Amino acid sequence: MKKVILGFTICFFSITYIVAQEHPTEKQEVNIEDSVHINWEPSFNDALKKSKKENKPVLIYFTGSDWCGPCIILDKKLFHTEKFKAIADKDLVLYEADSPRNVDLISAETLEVNNELKRKFKIRSFPTLVFVNHKGKMIGYKKGLILTDYYYPFIQSVIENY
Repeated sequence: MKKVILGFTICFFSITYIVAQEHPTEKQEVNIEDSVHINWEPSFNDALKKSKKENKPVLIYFTGSDWCGPCIILDKKLFHTEKFKAIADKDLVLYEADSPRNVDLISAETLEVNNELKRKFKIRSFPTLVFVNHKGKMIGYKKGLILTDYYYPFIQSVIENY
């Protein structure tokens, strides 16, 4: 009897976990009409070139845009705000290193670059923010979803030390 209950419990929590990762709740979905437009660079090389030209750090946002619930929340509550847009426009170069389950969402070339960046910076979880200089050397790192207000002091410290 104990084995049956244990088996049922494991199956229940496994299915719950999978469903939670696959389908974000309505609160997590981003309403594009209400969001702020952020200027993400189309390629990592473009981001590095712009970083060198404008003397700004590059923020690489590692995400699973179509399956990662915490990434969807971070995207909405941090990246699509006026406060972040003001900081980004003035002091950052942005690159989104997406790892979607639906590989048709990005080009094969971009996916290859993003996977190489994941290996280079040893990214094991999403969301993860990595700041690099114009040479691609890491200068800051923050992983996981925390309250968005806690990201701003971290971002400011990276900008000030750049």
